[in-house]
Amino acid sequence: MQLYNKLSANERARIIDENPKERVTLSFYKYFSISNTSIFRDHLYISWTEMDVLGRVYVAREGINAQLSVPKEKFKLFRKSIKDIIPLKNIRLNLAIEHYNKSFLKLTIKVREKIVADGLDKMFFDVTKIGKHLNAESFNEMLKDSNTVCIDMRNHYESEIGFFKGSIKPDVDTFKDSLRAIDYQLEKNGRDKNYLMYCTGGIRCEKASAYLIHKGIKNVYQLEGGIIEYTRQVKEKQLENKFLGKNFVFDERMGERISDDIVSSCHQCGKPCDNHVN
Repeated sequence: MQLYNKLSANERARIIDENPKERVTLSFYKYFSISNTSIFRDHLYISWTEMDVLGRVYVAREGINAQLSVPKEKFKLFRKSIKDIIPLKNIRLNLAIEHYNKSFLKLTIKVREKIVADGLDKMFFDVTKIGKHLNAESFNEMLKDSNTVCIDMRNHYESEIGFFKGSIKPDVDTFKDSLRAIDYQLEKNGRDKNYLMYCTGGIRCEKASAYLIHKGIKNVYQLEGGIIEYTRQVKEKQLENKFLGKNFVFDERMGERISDDIVSSCHQCGKPCDNHVN
């Protein structure tokens, strides 16, 4: 039985062009204990290949992180495949703001040591003991609080093209560096502030919130569902949008437009630009 993709990206792109069908781009994550990651990984690959699901998935003993493209006609079947896995039964799927049939060209599911590399010892802290989740409305309110320190938990090339007004955007290349940035903010601002974090879909600030809880910080909050879910709620409830620019995404689109603001410049000519290349 084939358990790995054998086609190149170009071959997969040609297949998509020859068999056009509407696809849904989505993501989800969950921190939970997986005893046999290889068996879990193979089960997902077999199940999702049959549905023509494409995307990038990381599986580790601490949980799963998935970014996928699903045929719209198979979406209900896909949701059932998720609900049949008990720890994922009630999981929220983050649907993309902009769907694109070629957001992913193949299905890759990899077993890793961690779903978010943090550079820390394996048993350093419990990733399931997390801060409080905030919806878009509550997040906006907390941003107004002068006692709030809002930290962008993404890498510099992500926050470069879009961010929340008033947030701290650390100049970092990895999540490991982001944790060091959190330590710096604790030293700078003290332990009694409201520490509010956000990222693309929630997975990084969830681990970061557990890191802060482990350090004994009491007022720890994160944007539930990240920028993706925030944008959906803002549109649905007609809330004030406090995000400027684009939300960087890790697929062929490389960005979703959230507001009309262009907050970055071309690295070569210096003109306003927020389109990533390579």
